[in-house]
Amino acid sequence: MSEKYTVPLSVLDLAPVPQGSNPKQAFQSSLELAQHAEKLGYKRYWMAEHHNMIGIASAATSVLLGFIAGGTKTIRIGSGGVMLPNHSPLVIAEQFGTLATLYPDRVDLGLGRAPGTDQRTMIALRRHMSGDVDNFPRDVQELQHYFGDVQPGQPVQAVPGQGLHVPIWLLGSSLYSAQLAAALGLPFAFASHFAPDMLYQALAIYRSQFKPSEQLEKPHAMVCINAIAADTDAEARRMFTSNQQQFINLRRGNPGKLPEPVDNIESLWSASERFGVDQALRLSVVGNKETIRAGLQNILRETEADELMINGQIFDHQARLHSFDIVSQLQGELVKEVRIS
Repeated sequence: MSEKYTVPLSVLDLAPVPQGSNPKQAFQSSLELAQHAEKLGYKRYWMAEHHNMIGIASAATSVLLGFIAGGTKTIRIGSGGVMLPNHSPLVIAEQFGTLATLYPDRVDLGLGRAPGTDQRTMIALRRHMSGDVDNFPRDVQELQHYFGDVQPGQPVQAVPGQGLHVPIWLLGSSLYSAQLAAALGLPFAFASHFAPDMLYQALAIYRSQFKPSEQLEKPHAMVCINAIAADTDAEARRMFTSNQQQFINLRRGNPGKLPEPVDNIESLWSASERFGVDQALRLSVVGNKETIRAGLQNILRETEADELMINGQIFDHQARLHSFDIVSQLQGELVKEVRIS
């Protein structure tokens, strides 16, 4: 037997800074997008930690999430994610404990183990390398400890944070995070919007190795993809060239602000660059409503995801709002079948 399950849609926002703009304007655009997403019925609004990137303004993730939460009422807000090796678990527990105290039952804490930046910036962030990725499992468990109920004789508490049981997610683009999420019984989100290579293998490992926990009884996987929607396929493909150019610049070691779209991207990249960008962005759906519908249904069929998270790096703010509007119209249509034993 099986039953049908409607797959919710959520938003990933990197607080993009388009050419000609600045972080302050990016923050205002993020707030407007969050308010728009809330009205449209999106489930979550997550922001990602990146550093030393002039085209991404969400470095101080918890601070920005407070701004977004204060301007919305019901949508869940969270990190997608906080790069835990950059931080003390206690500090993150206090920050997200504060958010969860101010905005009860609305806060998610998604954790990643990458630096979210280049090697030199990572050293500047950490000052020393004791925050190594090898400590990641221990740091995640320490965070769980700070969000749990106070234990007798517990010498250090997260205030606020202790006893709030803020939901923790593990994020990743590799098999490592899938295995750890399964071992700890945590929900898992895969960053297939920029690193899709191991998606299917990671999902299989996560589901087959999952061990139930106090937080989660059965595996719950979210897949993040790029979706660029417009009234016509041609318009959407042109809008997508901003994201493609951003990846070209990253691969050339010249990251910058989100570029304006172009009519002919073929003149901007070499054959090898095109191959690399196409591989990185291949879990992208780009087009009008019907094209987006077919693309999302195909991804859902192949991944059996429990949730889909939408990233949309779009130069023009109004076009970005319209894109998320088009995608939201498919809510309720995206259904997966769940076998009942």
